[in-house]
Amino acid sequence: MDTPLLIVFTRNPVKGQVKKRLAAATSDDFALKVYNKLRSITQEASSASGADIAVYYDNHLPDDDIFRGAKTKTFLQEGNDLGTRMFNAFKQGFSENYRRIALIGTDCPELTGTIIRSAFGALEQHHAVLGPAKDGGYYLIGLRALLSELFIGKQWSTSTVCREAKNELDRHGLDYALLQTLSDIDTVEDLGNFTLD
Repeated sequence: MDTPLLIVFTRNPVKGQVKKRLAAATSDDFALKVYNKLRSITQEASSASGADIAVYYDNHLPDDDIFRGAKTKTFLQEGNDLGTRMFNAFKQGFSENYRRIALIGTDCPELTGTIIRSAFGALEQHHAVLGPAKDGGYYLIGLRALLSELFIGKQWSTSTVCREAKNELDRHGLDYALLQTLSDIDTVEDLGNFTLD
């Protein structure tokens, strides 16, 4: 099928269970408000992406949520660490015969539908696409075929995540495109000009 698939990884928005580094410096209530705002931004960007959407929750499938819609498939994340969970989500997508798949989280306040569409456009010409985050991770990874080495046995939440992904693609001789670098929000310092309005 030619329609791309957008995978969205989200935590269930439960007080005390989200944005823990931010909560430690502020409060659980504030951290939840920030996270809900980020989820809303992500949902708007996803809806404007033109892709089929599969939302993967970390804890349970909610009866009602901003991501749940008639055209949205929902799943539980499966795996003991982030890499395994991402690998399994991509594997599911490719098993459904999608040719272009991108995965995002719910931490990036600058994410837009235009950026996601440009990622899928890049996958027409390249094997992979990465959206680098300012902290050294990535806010988006897109693939045309599954490569387990990008996900299995990796260290996450470090400043070298994106660089290691690029190195892995280089090792396998796979060309990739880079999107613009964006910020994500994990700590008070990350808030910058972000507002809850």
